[in-house]
Amino acid sequence: MMSELPLDQVRTLLAVVDEGTFDAAANVLRLTPSAVSQRVKALEQRTGRVLLMRTKPVRPTESGEVVVRFARQLARLERDARTALGMSGPGEPTPLSIAVNSDSLATWFLPALRRVPQGLDLAYELHREDQDHTATLLREGLVMAAVTSSPEAVTGCSVRRLGRMRYLPVAEPAFADRWLGRRTGADVRELIEDAPVVGFDRRDDLQDSFVRRLVPGARASSRRHLMPSSEGFASAVAAGMGWGMVPDVQAGPLLRDGRLVLLVPDRTVDVPLHWQQWKLDSPALATVAEAVAAEAADTLAGGRPIAPRPLRG
Repeated sequence: MMSELPLDQVRTLLAVVDEGTFDAAANVLRLTPSAVSQRVKALEQRTGRVLLMRTKPVRPTESGEVVVRFARQLARLERDARTALGMSGPGEPTPLSIAVNSDSLATWFLPALRRVPQGLDLAYELHREDQDHTATLLREGLVMAAVTSSPEAVTGCSVRRLGRMRYLPVAEPAFADRWLGRRTGADVRELIEDAPVVGFDRRDDLQDSFVRRLVPGARASSRRHLMPSSEGFASAVAAGMGWGMVPDVQAGPLLRDGRLVLLVPDRTVDVPLHWQQWKLDSPALATVAEAVAAEAADTLAGGRPIAPRPLRG
């Protein structure tokens, strides 16, 4: 059982993972590299599992991730207890590590953090990651909470639904005229496979998913520009580099002032978002969770209606 694991060995394993090498962990812990290695080996013998891959940098195995997550949770509880007992140093903030997808970070997530009372004195460490992969950071124990697309709770975590982020297929008007037949009245479905497209990165499947819904078995064009930031993505579409799936929160103002047009009015892509967090009795984490849920309810549940100028087709 985890409660029977020697805490000095658990903390040593965490130091090795965080620092990347046994030597670096030894410097942080003020131990000899030999002592660090002996603690890790003793922990592996106690659990009957290999916990570390001896690579450069060192990485935890699947079993090691369980111990690392336990170690981080233990550190979190210790900090909360010190704060509750008045043992925190003066001016020492409470750290919170959270994984957030880029589109949420660029639209509604920072306003959510503004809802958190400043008196809590928190220090956020935000990890930007795709919503399909933020749960991995939770599983590895690198973050305490995450905005994720998965409704399946990571072991040791609770999950709550936040809402849906809606993506609209949009393009700059002149681009739409040239590539998608707005002036000729052509059907967008007949032309979209060849039109240049903007993607976030190589893992971004939103544009391909949209095209498959229009034309089964098809995918977006190989004329593809990758823009790995939410703001850069929207700007690239508005600049006419290609069409793309832009969050309605970002696309709305651009549609209203005519800088973008909606390609297919009745076809959008909705991505469900959930909040997952460690199951800890942490007042700071609970307060942030409530602020995130409240902002998500206001932002993801609707907003001001958009009056776009759609393409035919």
